[in-house]
Amino acid sequence: MKKELSKTYDASKHEDAIYKSWEKSGLFTPKIQKNRKPFVVMMPPPNATGTLHLGHAVMLAIEDILVRYHRMLGEPALWIPGTDHAGIATQNKVEKLLAEKGVTRHDLGRDKFIKEVEKFVAGSQNTIRSQVRKMGSSCDWTRERYTLEDDLSHAVRTQFVNMYKDGLIYRGKRIVNWCTRCSSTLADDEVVYKEERAKFYYLKYGPFVIGTARPETKFLDKIIVVHPDDKRYKKYHGKSMTVKWIEGDVEATILADKAADPEFGSGAMTITPAHDFVDFELAQRHGIEIHEIIDQEGNLTSAAGEFTGRNAREAREDIIKKLDKKGLVEKIDENYVHNLSLCYRCKTPIEPLVSLQWFINVDKKFSSVKGKPARTLKERAIDFVKKGKIEILPKQFEKTYFHWMENLHNWCISRQIWFGHRIPVWYCECKNPIVALETPKKCPHCGSKKLRQDPDTLDTWFSSGMWTFSTLGWPKKTKDLDYFHPTSVLETGYDILFFWVARMILMTSYALDTVPFETVYLHGLVRTRDGRKMSKSDPETAIDPLDMIEKYGADALRLSMVIGSTPGNDTRLYEEKIASYRNFINKIWNGARFALMQLQENGGVAAAHKPLKAETLADKWILTRTQQLIDEVTEDINKFRLSDAGTKIYDFAWGEYFNWYLEISKGEHKNLPVLIYVLKTILQLLHPFVPFVTEVLWKELGEKELLIGAQWPATNKKLIFKKEAQQMLAVIDVISAIRSLRHENNINPAKKIHAILVSKKHAYLLEEKREAIERLARLEKLDIETSAPKVHPALKQVTAAGIEIILPVGDLVDISAEVEKLMKEIENVSAYAKTLESKLKNSGFVQNAPGAVVESEREKLTASKEKVEKLQSQLKLLQD
Repeated sequence: MKKELSKTYDASKHEDAIYKSWEKSGLFTPKIQKNRKPFVVMMPPPNATGTLHLGHAVMLAIEDILVRYHRMLGEPALWIPGTDHAGIATQNKVEKLLAEKGVTRHDLGRDKFIKEVEKFVAGSQNTIRSQVRKMGSSCDWTRERYTLEDDLSHAVRTQFVNMYKDGLIYRGKRIVNWCTRCSSTLADDEVVYKEERAKFYYLKYGPFVIGTARPETKFLDKIIVVHPDDKRYKKYHGKSMTVKWIEGDVEATILADKAADPEFGSGAMTITPAHDFVDFELAQRHGIEIHEIIDQEGNLTSAAGEFTGRNAREAREDIIKKLDKKGLVEKIDENYVHNLSLCYRCKTPIEPLVSLQWFINVDKKFSSVKGKPARTLKERAIDFVKKGKIEILPKQFEKTYFHWMENLHNWCISRQIWFGHRIPVWYCECKNPIVALETPKKCPHCGSKKLRQDPDTLDTWFSSGMWTFSTLGWPKKTKDLDYFHPTSVLETGYDILFFWVARMILMTSYALDTVPFETVYLHGLVRTRDGRKMSKSDPETAIDPLDMIEKYGADALRLSMVIGSTPGNDTRLYEEKIASYRNFINKIWNGARFALMQLQENGGVAAAHKPLKAETLADKWILTRTQQLIDEVTEDINKFRLSDAGTKIYDFAWGEYFNWYLEISKGEHKNLPVLIYVLKTILQLLHPFVPFVTEVLWKELGEKELLIGAQWPATNKKLIFKKEAQQMLAVIDVISAIRSLRHENNINPAKKIHAILVSKKHAYLLEEKREAIERLARLEKLDIETSAPKVHPALKQVTAAGIEIILPVGDLVDISAEVEKLMKEIENVSAYAKTLESKLKNSGFVQNAPGAVVESEREKLTASKEKVEKLQSQLKLLQD
């Protein structure tokens, strides 16, 4: 006799062993099948900076569901894992660790520092691999990649050299976003904004008043810009004058340009081309000389006179004091609100600086294929989505994507850090750059052997933008690249639509003249129960996925992150939610335990392999519902409605199979083939969502092959009995209604009661299912009538099938006391709802309160109104 299953499922006893069995099976590694279209997902590579967080866990759960589903459909399903070297982030992390020992990267030098980073990355990668496995991710470890490994580095250099030769990569002086903490440039979309209240200074500049929030940048301002149509300043156009200024008199020139806004401030402005993007473009347009006031460390240059060497922002107030002493401060607005630009990594304020950098020109037309019209990278990326070659889910993000692409500037790809892909450019004394795949032995221009490589590295997004094709062997024409590219789905957070998704489209369109993926699935952020953003630094909000796996198991965590989550919308997660799905896992376990006990008592597993035959009404109902479930779940997953699919399986398994079918079957002849068929179908449908427990139970049910490699269930039309299913549903509705009436009227659930069922149409049916109704509704007496008798006092209800339920309550319920209690409760809940309505009608509250708080109040109002309606229904029952 086979050992009975334990009463509860202990994930820690099974998960590691199950995962090893999957890996050993080779099913994670798909074979090329030319006659079948593959399903391909490239795992967004986590940064090699340490451990995974909940955002990664959501990504892994969603992608694994898709991959397991398509694998069960028989498609070659490839999911490539890997890590991103994440240049700035990883270098910052290692520098902090070294600082704890009192060491800087400069103390070590470039080569030794890189070795320290590589040691750190190796440790991080081992941790990440372990965590990815803990989540149950069925990815192909034989194809694991790292953005800085040799093959991918070769691909990156090839892409750079090719784009340079096509004139798409160039070096030039431009104003860039500079982080003084990271000592590097940032792309436009790596800048985040924070609203802040600051001072806005109105300064006298000759006969003009100019406004600025940054007087520390104004030392060498010599150009006054006014709008050509501003009548106040017509007489000054093109003139020069001497004006008092910070470090003495300056010769100022008045320039007419539409860049000046006549409605803002005085309508006149001075320009600081080295430290403002708009001013830089204006200076370029008019050939104005550019002078640097702030250096790369955020300090003032020699242009600042007595303030030279001081931190620019810290010197601001002293500069204003000096201007005030000279009588040049007109007024100060203390309540100026603006968006402060910050580094997305370290949140240091950005300094716009003019610098010599490498750029990708997104506006230069080129043709990668002969005969095709020349188009820009930007145009290609827009067309792919507009023409439907790439679908973005949810669709509303297409608008955001187009807005960003249409306003895309040339991409600054050089970074002033040591860790990353070194820019493949060398220089010699002849100053002609040498762009090459490998280190040149001598200069091809002058023959000199004294060469030095560009010290900068490439933006991390340059290499990760090539992730879908560099991982498959490009630039070689490999079998993998030919078969598995373009990939099927890119699944990632909506917060990196610009950082990563758009760049992958740009880079792939250039290298392969095609799309990197067919569908972009954007998941939302994980938030707390009350809608707050989770933060590692806040223990009250942070949830560590590994802690949750250890406590509740990976299956419970996966299900809690997917159910209730829809594309592009944030999801709320809290420990009680995870615990509730652990309860569901136990429900599955105990249901299977009951089914296995029935098998053991009736001849073992062989008893379940008899021909499938529906013998009872309950059999026909559950088989019909199973076929409907297969169709609905299949359609939902195909349309990326993963939450809907998971919810339907959950509701069916818990509500219909375990709570109804198993309970009904306890009092009837047990149809083991049906019992086991439905259970196995539930395990198959659930497997992509909760792979561990389903795999364990699949084996317990006597299956020799792994569930991960089993076929996705197919609908069997011969097992659909619509009429009988409706009849069984009518019986279930009767039992549910009796239970509800008992609960709502505080009748002791242990007390057996008398019930009268009235229906001419369904009398035969109700008689047939008398035993189940009596047992499951806890009745001591059941009368089935074709016309309603007069009974008072009684509780009454009519089901959807038209069956009237009468519960003679006698002394079971104190009617007058219950009526009084309900009226009081209706009064209290109505008053609460009125308070909420008043609050939500207050525009001040709605506009100023956090969005999560307003939404929470709306949810409370809806729940209150629903409760009032329910209480009123209960009251009517008692008063009739």
